[in-house]
Amino acid sequence: MATLPGIANNPDIRFLGKLLGDVIRAYGGDTLYQRTEYIRAASVDRHRGGTDVDLGLDRLSLDETLDFVRGFMLFSMLANLAEDRQGVTAERGADLAAALERLAGEGIDKAQVMHLLDHALIAPVLTAHPTEVRRKSMIDHRNRIAALMLLRDGGATETPDGDNVEEAILRQIALLWQTRVLRRERLYVTDEVETALSYLREVFLPALPALYQRWDRALGERVPSFVRPGSWIGGDRDGNPFVTADSLTTALAKASEAVLVYYLDAVHALGAELSISTDLAPADAGVRALAEASGDTAESRSDEPYRRALSGIYARLAATHLALTGKPAPRPGALKGERYPDPQAFRADLVTIARALRDSGGGALSSGGALGRLVRAVETFGFHLATLDLRQNSAVHERVVAELLKVAGVEADYLSLGESQRVSLLRHELSNARPLASPFAAYSEETQSELAILRAAAKAHATYGPACIAQHIVSMAQSVSDLLELNILLKEVGLYRPGGASGEPSSAAIMAVPLFETIGDLEAAPAIMTEWFALPEVRGITAARGFQEVMIGYSDSNKDGGYLTSTWSLSKASTALKSVFADAGVGMQLFHGRGGAVGRGGGSSFAAIRAQPPGTVQGRIRITEQGEVIAGKYGTRDSAMTNLEAMASATLLASLEPDALSAADTARFSAAMDTLSASAFAAYRDLVYGSNGDDRGFRTFFRQMTPLAEISGLKIGSRPASRTKSDRIEDLRAIPWVFSWAQARVMLPGWYGVGHALSAFPDKGLLAEMAQGWPFFAASLANMEQVIAKSDMGIAARYAGLVEDRALADAIFPRIESGWQQAHDGLLQATGQSRLLEAHPALDASIRLRLPYIEPLNLLQIELIKRRRAGDEDPRIGEGILLSINAIATALRNSG
Repeated sequence: MATLPGIANNPDIRFLGKLLGDVIRAYGGDTLYQRTEYIRAASVDRHRGGTDVDLGLDRLSLDETLDFVRGFMLFSMLANLAEDRQGVTAERGADLAAALERLAGEGIDKAQVMHLLDHALIAPVLTAHPTEVRRKSMIDHRNRIAALMLLRDGGATETPDGDNVEEAILRQIALLWQTRVLRRERLYVTDEVETALSYLREVFLPALPALYQRWDRALGERVPSFVRPGSWIGGDRDGNPFVTADSLTTALAKASEAVLVYYLDAVHALGAELSISTDLAPADAGVRALAEASGDTAESRSDEPYRRALSGIYARLAATHLALTGKPAPRPGALKGERYPDPQAFRADLVTIARALRDSGGGALSSGGALGRLVRAVETFGFHLATLDLRQNSAVHERVVAELLKVAGVEADYLSLGESQRVSLLRHELSNARPLASPFAAYSEETQSELAILRAAAKAHATYGPACIAQHIVSMAQSVSDLLELNILLKEVGLYRPGGASGEPSSAAIMAVPLFETIGDLEAAPAIMTEWFALPEVRGITAARGFQEVMIGYSDSNKDGGYLTSTWSLSKASTALKSVFADAGVGMQLFHGRGGAVGRGGGSSFAAIRAQPPGTVQGRIRITEQGEVIAGKYGTRDSAMTNLEAMASATLLASLEPDALSAADTARFSAAMDTLSASAFAAYRDLVYGSNGDDRGFRTFFRQMTPLAEISGLKIGSRPASRTKSDRIEDLRAIPWVFSWAQARVMLPGWYGVGHALSAFPDKGLLAEMAQGWPFFAASLANMEQVIAKSDMGIAARYAGLVEDRALADAIFPRIESGWQQAHDGLLQATGQSRLLEAHPALDASIRLRLPYIEPLNLLQIELIKRRRAGDEDPRIGEGILLSINAIATALRNSG
């Protein structure tokens, strides 16, 4: 066995860890501090020496257990912060300057980059998928510590308010210690909206304009606004009955209010800054016209046309705020103005001022500055802040359309029709403007709800502009009729308009986007899209838009077919779709439905984008950002800028770099992956679902071995954990499936079946060649390697002891243990390493630093679960289980 190198604590971890110890001693008492320190030291010794040291966990009282778990959770939280600051998660070469240099080395100049950016779109899309275990209050304290640490880095001993910096950090840690970790009430959609808004308002709004300034300098000219955020929160109603027309309206209104207040503050600040007097510098005609139209007649500003112009702009913006939010601006102002009809009109006034500054004094005032950032913000965020997607399951659309057709007397039994009959009927209905719904008919609650959502979307388009909602995702899309059904519903509210008799094409203000999720769906995707593009009305719509989006799902494909088959199926579907889109002459935009954990598509976005099949990125990509990933990537302005730039640089490289593989190597490697995938799929399906649908008790084993039932008490999301009341694995959502395995330190969705495939593959030399020379295979193994390093079969065996039927546990767990060992050994052989993460020393140190802090939490969690399941109703036991779930998830970082 390879000798493990020592772990060098970075100085931030030592500093913050010491302060946490001081807080525990001060607020928890010396006894708690000493016991916590003993367990910490014993666990570290146990991991370093490999000996079975008594941790003394059984000597903790229940109250001490709760405090101990909180302490270890806070250490992990502070360690995460320290590592983020030290760039442990940052990736080499993941910035635009490095990407441009790499492209230049391959003969791709800046002009080609700019040509790509002219039609590019990169969109991180925030979702409310429930994998963030920490309350927002905890994250806020963490961010305040990060800001104080930055002051400390710069040598400051005092904050701007005069506090001692290190005492201020200690105070924030003390506040963390005394802040309730667990939510007492379940989250509502409005809570999720507020959380997302805090990131958009406090991080994205200032970070993106600053990034664009950096990119403008790197490229030597002004780049298009190609990075724009999106959101699902308030519009994703797939399986969430709490998302309604009201929640959609609330989400849109709050987002608009946030961005308008940001603009008002920025214009107000510009008014204070641009004190240019005509006594000293002339103003061009455009600025003078804005000044005269402003209504600002104050004598004190009579020689300051820029300030007068901005007074008028502010007045118009305040009127826009009132019109869109129904509220007066926070700082109304004395002048009255006419509202801006759209963001473009607001931008035009700002550009008038910017051009005047550029054209005077040799351009000394045209370097961008606050005005340049504001213009960029308006281009990027409009009056809507983030594009909000709608999402619903195809089965819901199917039922709603069936009811509308029946009540309208068009078709009594739509659900009994075959696919070709459905397509024919739906196309006929889409060819005329006649609505199906009647205000005088009675409809089911489901139909009323769907129509209300879409009416709210139509109203939003009229209020905020079409960019506020651009896509409607159709989950479980399995046919062309699934997409046509959505267009039928959009037509009911005027968002789909049939072509006219004079030959103008049909139009759709919101794009129908199919989501292909399972392995079977991914395999069927090319045929469905071929049939979709063959429809004349669709050709007209896509030609006008210039592209069509397809969403591919990582989570359900993984739960369906296992890690390797999911990853390969996604890659093959993307490649096949590229040909379909090329044949149709349509630009392709893939939307990657990734989660935080590797089992749900998690891992490095930079590596994942670069590993996409050649020709499938095309400068346009959207990626979901969920749960704990949002705080990790976008918790601060600096981390957001790092991660957004990584996405941008990876997209440029994936779109413009020549294919790294020859055609012959691509064929060889793909054939090998087909074999590996088939082998991994068979092993995974046999374990999880069994032959002929008989899982041989696996679902019982899974539910008893993992804290699946206990996780539901965390109150971390607004939607149910399962789609139905069934206990089948098929009906369980992917998040609790992955989250549960992570808590039990198995991480099964991130590796099971891969070991079988690598072991059975005869040409080990070819595997090594693929690991070295194929970005796709290298990225797949790298993500799996991280998961294997975080898993622990010794701990997992203790969780298996929770299974009541010992014969069942003895039949299933050894298969899991053997599969892990095969995956471990096969990965090392393919990568040529002597131990896990040998090629990634920073990540290796990060994970091994955490392991001694996770193991005691796992052991306590197991004992608490045993007591709870045995009938002990002490509320402290339930609280301890939830705290331990929170603490383990925090330490693992990407567990959901």
